[in-house]
Order: sequence, then C-alpha cells, then structure tokens
Amino acid sequence: MGTVGASTASEAGFDVFRDDWGIPHLRADSALALARAQGHNAATDRAWQIETERHRLQGTTAAFLGEEALAWDRFARQARLEDTARHCFDRLSRLAPDTAAWVTAYVDGVNTGLGEGALAAPEFAAAGIAPGRWQPWTPLGVWLSTHILFAGFPTKLWREEVARRLGDDAITLFATDGPGTSGSNGWLLTGDRTVTGAAVIAGDPHRFIEDPGVYQQIRLACPEFDVVGLAVPGVPGIAHFGHAGGVAWAITNAMADYQDLYREQLRRTEDGGVEALGPQGWETAAAHTETIAVAGAEPVTIEIIETGRGPVITGGPGAEAEADAPDIEADAPSLSLSLRYPPRVTGELGFEVLPALLRARTVADLDTALDGWVEPVNVVLAADTAGATLHRVAGYVPLRPRDNQLRVVPAQDPAYAWRGRHSPLPRTVSGADGTGTAVMANERGLAAPLGVEFAPAHRAERIRELLDGEERWTAKGMAGIHTDTHLASARPLLGLLAETAELGPEAAELRGRLLRWDRHMDAGSADATLYSALRAEVVHRLAAHPVLSAVTGAADPVRSTAHPELFRPWLAAVPRVGYALETLIGHELFPYQDRLAAVSEAVEAVAARYGDGNAPRPWGEVHRLAPWQVWPGTDPDPEASRPGLAGDHDCVLSTSSVPGITDHSARGPAARYVWDLAHREDSLWVTPFGASGIPGDAHHRDQLPLWARGELASVVTDWNLLHRDRSDPLHRDRSDPLHRDRPEETTEVTAAARASVPAQRETVYEQEVDGLGTVRLVAIDPAADLDLIHSWVSEERARFWGMSESSREEVLEAYTFLDSLTTHHGYLALRDGIPVAIFQTYDPAEDPLGECYEVLPGDFGVHLLIGPGDRAERGFTGYLLAVLVSHAFSDPAHLRIVVEPDARNERAVARMVRAGFELGPEIEKPEKRARLAFLRRPAAVQSGPGPGLSNERP
Repeated sequence: MGTVGASTASEAGFDVFRDDWGIPHLRADSALALARAQGHNAATDRAWQIETERHRLQGTTAAFLGEEALAWDRFARQARLEDTARHCFDRLSRLAPDTAAWVTAYVDGVNTGLGEGALAAPEFAAAGIAPGRWQPWTPLGVWLSTHILFAGFPTKLWREEVARRLGDDAITLFATDGPGTSGSNGWLLTGDRTVTGAAVIAGDPHRFIEDPGVYQQIRLACPEFDVVGLAVPGVPGIAHFGHAGGVAWAITNAMADYQDLYREQLRRTEDGGVEALGPQGWETAAAHTETIAVAGAEPVTIEIIETGRGPVITGGPGAEAEADAPDIEADAPSLSLSLRYPPRVTGELGFEVLPALLRARTVADLDTALDGWVEPVNVVLAADTAGATLHRVAGYVPLRPRDNQLRVVPAQDPAYAWRGRHSPLPRTVSGADGTGTAVMANERGLAAPLGVEFAPAHRAERIRELLDGEERWTAKGMAGIHTDTHLASARPLLGLLAETAELGPEAAELRGRLLRWDRHMDAGSADATLYSALRAEVVHRLAAHPVLSAVTGAADPVRSTAHPELFRPWLAAVPRVGYALETLIGHELFPYQDRLAAVSEAVEAVAARYGDGNAPRPWGEVHRLAPWQVWPGTDPDPEASRPGLAGDHDCVLSTSSVPGITDHSARGPAARYVWDLAHREDSLWVTPFGASGIPGDAHHRDQLPLWARGELASVVTDWNLLHRDRSDPLHRDRSDPLHRDRPEETTEVTAAARASVPAQRETVYEQEVDGLGTVRLVAIDPAADLDLIHSWVSEERARFWGMSESSREEVLEAYTFLDSLTTHHGYLALRDGIPVAIFQTYDPAEDPLGECYEVLPGDFGVHLLIGPGDRAERGFTGYLLAVLVSHAFSDPAHLRIVVEPDARNERAVARMVRAGFELGPEIEKPEKRARLAFLRRPAAVQSGPGPGLSNERP
C-alpha cells in the first residue's frame, strides 16, 4: 500500500535531521528511498500547501475556496493542465523509466505523509476538506501549473490592444517586466575575485510572496549525492538553486517567449461537435464538457475545446457573434483564442534533468543535463571547485515567426506554425566576462533573441557596480548586494521634475527636497515615500491623457468581457503605465509640455497632501509585505507576516509595489542564497517565512525577521550539528522542541470540520491485527472524500468497479445517493489512519441484486475496492478482508455474506475462493455479468485472519 506503517524513518530507509531553523536534512540509503523521504517530508511540513497545488492542477480549488477561485479552475481545465501532466509522465515512463520510478517514489512518500500532515494543518478542518491521493504525474502537474503563466502569454492580449488602438509602431511601448512577471537577481564571482580563491554564486528569485513560501530549504543526501538547495514543495529534487559540494548552480527568468496565442474560428456541427478553421481548412476539434463545483454557489459547466494549435482558453463556437455585444467594439479581434505551449505539444517537461542535477559533479555535468531542460526557460549560472563556470540559457523555445512572440496570430495561416526548437544559444563555460564576474537580472542579455519583455538594465548594472567596488569578496559580504536600495529608474522623473517652474511654495520646497534625495528606497526614508507618492500621481495623469485614453479609458480591456478575469493583472492599464513610466515619461507620444504639466500637477498634489504638519511616514511604514495565503483565517497572528520593507521594483532589493495602485509589496525575494564553492558550510540562505507550513509552528515564520532585515542564516552541513527528528514519520510528536505545539486555540475545530479528515472521524469498527496494524472503518463523506474516491475508481486497475469512465460529478452523485440510503452504507478502511480501501455494504433484499438470486434471511452484501499501492505487500489483502468479514459478522443478524465480483475478474473470484467463499451461479446484471459467492458464518469463524487469504488486488 506504499505505507511504512508504524516503522521509524530509519527502518523505512531514511533518516530525518533538522537544524536550529527546523530545515529538514534527509539522508537515505538509496536515491529512491530519498525521493520517498522528500515526498513524505513535503506532506508533513507543507500538507496544505501541496494539496492546494494539487487542486490548482486539477481545477478544483473553487470547491472549497468559492467563486474567487473559479477563474483559475476554468483556465486550468481549459488549458488541459492535468491531462498534459499525465501525457508528460507517460512519455517519461517510456523514455526515462528510472526517472519515472524516482518521481513515483516521491509520490508514494507524499501519500504516506498526507494523513499526518493534514492532522497538523488546521486549514483542512477550516476548509472542510480531506487530503486526496496523489498520482504519479501530480508533481509534473504542480510544476506545470506553477509555471504556466511564468512567461506571461497574456501580455500578448495587452500588446494586441495597444497596437489596435495606437498603431503597430506602439506594440512594444509598454514592454518591460510588468506586474505579472517573475524575476530574479543572480551573480557569480570567479576565484580570483574572492578571498578563498573559489567561486561564489549568489542571488534571489523574485516571485509573488506566498505564506508558506514557494521555496523550501532542504538537504538531500544518499550514497550517490549530497545536495542542499531550494526545492519546490510538491516536486522532487532541487531544480533551480542547489549546491552539491563540488558544483553549485542558480537561475533567473530568461524572459523568453515560448507560448503562443492563436485567433481561432470555431463553429458547431450538426451533431453538436466543434470544428476549427486551420491551415488545411475546417477540421474537427476535440470537445467535451466539465462541471466545476463552487463552494457557496451553483456548479458551473464549461466546454473544453482543443484545436490543432492547442486548448481554447477563451471563447468558443459563436464567440464571434458575441463581438456585436454593446461592450465589445466592432473591430475587436475574435474572442476564441487557443494556447500553444511546449509540454502540450511535445509531451516533455524535462523532469529527467532533475535527478541529473543532483548527481552532477562538475559544470560539464550540469551543462550536459541542462540540454534537456524544457520549462521555464532560464538563464543559468554555475561553478565548480575545479574553477569552471557556466553562463547559459536553458529551456525549450519554439522556432516560429517574430509575430508569434509579439501578438495573437491567425490559426488558419500556416506561416505561424511552429517549426521545431530554437537552436541553443552561445554559452560561456570558462571564465565570466573578463572581470571575474557574471550577472543576470532579467535584462536583455543572453536571451535577447528569445523574448520581447525584459527588465530594465538597472539591477544588473547596479550589481556590477557594487561588485566592482571591492577587489575580493567573502560569502558574508554578499548580503550588502542583496539589500541595495538604489533606485536608478527614478532619474527620468526627477529630471523632468527639475524642469518644472511656477510652482507654489510648498510644491517648490518639495521639489527641492526630492532633487536632493539620494534615490535610495530605505525603510527609514520619508523621501522615498514622497517619491512614491509623486510617481503615483504622475502615473494617473499619464494614464488619463487623451493620447492613451483609447487604451486606458472606457475601452480598457480589463473592463471588457473579451478576456478572462484571470488575465487582469496583465491587462490593467494603470499598472502597465506605472511599470513603463521610465519609458513613457520621455516618449514623444506625449508632447513635452503635457509631460511637464503632469509632473507639475503631481508635485502640487503631493505637497498639498503632506502640508499643514502632515509629515510623510517612513517608506518602511507604508511599503509593507502583503503575502498571499490560501486560507488566511487559520493564522494565529496575521499581522506578523506583514513587516515593513525597504527597496522597490527596480532596486536590487526588488520588493515590488504597483505604482499608482499600492505601496504594499506582494512580490519580492522568495529566497536569498550564497553558494560558497570553497567551503559549502560557509554558504548562506534565508526564506521569507520558515521551514514549516503549519500556522503557529515554531518554524512557521522564524526566518521572517532575518529576511526583512536582509540577513542570512548559515547552511549547516555537519551532521553532528543537526538534531535527529526523534519521532517516526507517521506519528511526529509536535511537542518536540523543533515542532512546538501551536497555541491551543488554533488546534480546536468543530466536530463537523474535524469529520472532514477521515482519520478524525468517528470509528464504526476497529481491529488491531498483527502484521497489518490498526484497521478502522469510518463513514464516507461524499464531498470531502471525492478527490480520493474519484482518483481510485478512475484507474485502469479498478475497471471492474464499474466507474472508470465516471466524471467527478457522477461519482459525487453516486456516493451522495448511497449516503442517503438506510439500507446501503459506504466506508473508508483506514490502516494506521491512512485510507487503504473502500468498503460498501447493502441489504440484498433492497438492492437490484435481489432480483437475480433467491435472497435468504440474514444475507448481507458487500463490495470491496483496495486502494492503489506501489508494491504487493504479502498477505495484505487477506488480512484486510478478514477484518471486514469480522465486522460483517459482528452483527448476529448477518448469517451469510454475499459478493458479486465481475465474472471477468478472475483474480477477485479466486481470492474469494481462497477466503472460504462458496461460488454460486453467474448472473446477468444491467452493468455486468457477475459471479455470486457466499460466505456463511461458520466458515468465517473457521478461516480467521491470515496471510493465506490473498496478496492480490482487484
């Protein structure tokens, strides 16, 4: 069944250690055991986080988050994310079976740990859901759903609007790393630039800050490798940032464009199907419907369509007619758009690279492995202890016309088809740039031919400037680079401010103050607050200018029904103006006098706001962290997660506010790291919160003060300095000093909420069995257990259960009906708290079966479906079946057990015979031909539990 029962971690093939920050150090005797350990750790430390990611992949988050999550669920299903992950795993299984086995081991670890993790995480009870079961492809899907918006394909919708309203020459006017973009800093110093004589790699990934964090600090050690780094919870290995002792690596977003949007023409056929106009004419499109459950609202049924280009993510047959609607302009482009993205086309996600990274010993090993990288497209820095360095782009970028990168292109035109993969770009494998340094900060650099929207060069130039300020560097010295707050992008606005004239006395004083400002967005600087206020006022004035009114006014695409709600961050006009302000403030699009007037009016407005003794607060009081939490109500101290910050979007300390919208920061360094190639133990790292994803845990946010101050924690590599996780993996003692109890009030939940987690429900029957452990029966909750039940019954191995083609909604309907009956009952069988089987009972006299044979008094019908597992555990099914038989005969009114396996299921029929059942006749039922079998009470008493019954699964 894939569980380790009540064994300790060591007995399961791995050990868990933790440092003083609670960071897990996992050690195992094989790579597969280590993968299982990593999955188990993700499930216990980050259960709620990774289960949310699984629901995001499936498009089922609205079922417990409500209507606010519907936009994502709709997109996830329309984009076929889970189906793509499944296809990618199938390909991985065929071409890289060792990697597929490694991923499967990770999934096994997740499934064994989720029961415990859910008990510790209060969000499950608060949301009223139970953990589901992960499939082998789920980690691939988590990776895909995490990065599907990474390349910012919705930006093409914005550029299409700009070109249509302002002309094709303006299509890249707003091109920059906008509000929906993920970025990073990274830099490398060769040995001749460090005190130790060995290379140092440092940097920080910039993502939307989530609580718990999107990166997990971890150490993975086995005889083949020993790597510390930043893992993505829910995904095995260490993909982006790692130190293997002899070699270390880091990445930034290459800002490449590798996803295309096609303008589709769709029509309905007479038989209800869908056709799309492609390069060869009208062609059949795949189409089906799905229903999305929405908490607190009616379910929503959507149509899923896929053309020869890709899944349709907006629109459908008849969408063109909708363009006549009053709020859509007559010249608006087609509302039906398909998305083409590499994993959907090729069936590749590059997961075979992940174990290769862990095993790498040199830069050459890394370079070879990265040739197989797919998504996302990254710029990579790496160095090894032999002095070799690497600076390259890795990832899959399709070869196609430039227009595909810029905008939406017509589906029927063959000129816009993909023609293979872009050739590898030049790389540096010997020394950095001649100065002993290499810098990457999302600027237009190595990946320039591959993208459109790059970050301004300010961060990269500032990092080089700071590095050039010292001849030799230490690892600890890197903290000063990470936290630099100089805002070079302020120069154009302040330059125009200097040209203003005829200001009132308060405005003139404010102008002088800002022109004397050192342009550092320090937390204690009130001048930084004044600059942000001036910038916001200018942004709003430029956004309202007649030149931009066609894009930012009533026809603003964010207010149009033409595009999905999910894409609003890429389509909102004011943030677009705010991020592109440095370009717009000097662009000839606006007459010079209008630009000058906008700044003059803005400085007057800010001066009036802060007049009469109303002094501006320091930047750190208004520029506060605003992290995203899936279920914030369980946080015992939510304000503690919102410290004041220094920095701004274009600073090296890139804590992004949204000019013109808010001074709060939702995006920033999701981690900081310094990899020292001389002594790995001198490496440093920090994350915004902590190692634990459990609200109230001692290590939930113990790193937050460190992170907010710009400090770093030491990477511990000496096993003697670590604390063994003394509790076993399935029964971790949260009273351990490393896992202190949460405040009492956070652990109290209602009985109804507690019942949503199977292990916490009322026990119907319980039996302790040597060789099996404790088996309990609990009643099925159709809604809470839907994920688990649907995942089990839809597998090929469960085809004789008769629900392999049933949708989630059909499964829910069936079990809801079952739950409403007094003669039929459904249970989950739990082994040591982990669901292992579905057990259903019924009165044959009140069931259609009763029409197929002569029902005797005391007949008691049962169905049994064993859950999936990774190995055949000797005697398991026999032991479990004996427990269920004991339960059935615990009621003296039950004199004979009746089963009706599918006659074709020879293994199930043979199992019944070995268990002491007497075979009856074959019968015809509407859904199958079944073989009756009977077990009388005396026979059950004689057989008893034992391994001889069977070790097979249905």
